[in-house]
Amino acid sequence: MKVIAFFNNRRGVGKTSLVYHLAWMYHELRVRVVAVDLDPQSDLTTEFLPADRLEQLWLDHNHPRTILGAIQPLLHRIGDLAPPHVEVVDESPWRSLSLVPGDLGLGLFEDRLAEAWDKCLSDSRDEAADAFRVTSAFHRIIELAAARAEADLILLDLGSNLGAMSRAALLAADFIVVPLGADLFSVQALRTLAPTLAAWRRGWERRLDNKARPEELSVPRGEMRPIGYVILQHAAREAYPARAYQRWIPKIPKVYRQALLHEEGEAPSSDPHHLATLRYYRGLMPMAQEARKPMFLLTPADGAIGSNAAAVQDCRRDFEALARRIAAAAGSPLAPRPT
Repeated sequence: MKVIAFFNNRRGVGKTSLVYHLAWMYHELRVRVVAVDLDPQSDLTTEFLPADRLEQLWLDHNHPRTILGAIQPLLHRIGDLAPPHVEVVDESPWRSLSLVPGDLGLGLFEDRLAEAWDKCLSDSRDEAADAFRVTSAFHRIIELAAARAEADLILLDLGSNLGAMSRAALLAADFIVVPLGADLFSVQALRTLAPTLAAWRRGWERRLDNKARPEELSVPRGEMRPIGYVILQHAAREAYPARAYQRWIPKIPKVYRQALLHEEGEAPSSDPHHLATLRYYRGLMPMAQEARKPMFLLTPADGAIGSNAAAVQDCRRDFEALARRIAAAAGSPLAPRPT
């Protein structure tokens, strides 16, 4: 079971839509996948679930069927995790797509996580035990959800910040994919992300060495290995990025290699860390939102006719190729598409 986080501390690059479409693509490829919404904005949950289901989840007083319900005992210092609810989105005998629903109240956990980070170094066994339970909460929720869904793959959608919640979520990840816009802000975000990840790795290694850490508790390894980046175009003209963004695309490979991988020199002409550049399918997105399905599953009944029908097939090819590249980079190559 692999855990892949999609993270960029720059908002607005299309990260949540990327996770949503990849989750459905892996489902199409017969991978048992669980998407976990760890962004307090909960946009991934709203993409997966209809409004009436969201009302059922979020208007319930204690939110027992969202990520918030699972951490409530830790948040209020009355116990350990509650079993997480795993929402089945789509299922058949040979595949399943599930979701651990997000919650706008998840932001309340930020201060508790920040406090626990420091106390993981405590000499007091009781204090350290509580701190490690809090810091490992997302990791253990992922383990429980994966076991319940018998998942092969976990995809994490995170908020766009470098706070304690992002740190705890990324510690739970085996691999990181970095979604980028072809712009100055994304290049700068790469330069900011790299030293932060390095500091978090060092800090977690130090905490794991604490003799007061409860040995029986499952804690993350904190690998957080970057396996590549995806460029999400804001606009397209004849299948090429809009002119304003062409300036920044050539800069990304070198910055990624230097900042995240600490490799000097120019990137090769075919950058192995560049997983994909995805077009912005302007005509398909409104249809997909109306039909409540990924763009590559649109049909003529949804309005995908003429040039849009061809765009649906292009979109499917793009996302399948990306899904396979990510799986291969994570050490789990996928079998050929089932017939």
